[in-house]
Amino acid sequence: MATINPVCPLSDPDYRRIQAFLQKEAGITLGPAKKPLVVGRLGKRLRVRDCGDYDTYLRLLDTDAAERQQAVDLLTTNETYFFREAKHFAFLGEQIIPQRAKQVDLRIWSAACSSGEEPYSIAMVLAERRGRGWEILASDLSTRVLASAARGIYPLERAEKIPKAYLKHYCLRGVGPQEGSFSIVPDLRKAIHFSQINLNNTLPSVGDFDVIFLRNVLIYFDPPAKKTICSRLLARLRPGGYFIVGHSESLNGIAGGLRLVQPAVYQKD
Repeated sequence: MATINPVCPLSDPDYRRIQAFLQKEAGITLGPAKKPLVVGRLGKRLRVRDCGDYDTYLRLLDTDAAERQQAVDLLTTNETYFFREAKHFAFLGEQIIPQRAKQVDLRIWSAACSSGEEPYSIAMVLAERRGRGWEILASDLSTRVLASAARGIYPLERAEKIPKAYLKHYCLRGVGPQEGSFSIVPDLRKAIHFSQINLNNTLPSVGDFDVIFLRNVLIYFDPPAKKTICSRLLARLRPGGYFIVGHSESLNGIAGGLRLVQPAVYQKD
């Protein structure tokens, strides 16, 4: 067995190879400042796979599809939390749902759902304000976070942003072996369809939507990739539907046929 240093050094040439790998697999651009993040996230995989250096690990990625997915999962997982950017959920509850009160099916896509906090937050608002007649597609590139999202179990400290009424109605406090955690109620979990989708590739058949959430994702792509991804998703947005991005993101020069209705919320013509 190879001897591996606790922190394996990552050379600049090997970092450029990792940048190229992630660009090819996910369309995501890793800047120079992300090198420590890469070391922190991939270092354990080198030890697990008995790779003495990053060159050996990168050669493994060329031949091992499962490890490629593992590396993509680790490099694309982003921090999220329940009811992040709360004004978006207020807009959903106070504007979008009433506007579509007579509509039989209200379809929403959480297009980069990570570990599930966003689609579950959406589901709580829909269940409270609309009741029935809605569905959510929650997708992500990472199979690892999708598996976690489908379980719907979180540490108790992650509940602090959930409104108390929603916490009471849609969350269950863990007991016994599950003490210190909470879970999303089964009816809400079953109402969400989780699916792996790479937005950098041609989309599978997903149907059309009234609302698409794509928040805090576009910042990781270069301008051509942003335009391509937005074009793909907007083709699946119904006329008059809403496209919601992160507050640090803008679609100026990226996507046409939209009007800004409030910060980071666009409506399709």
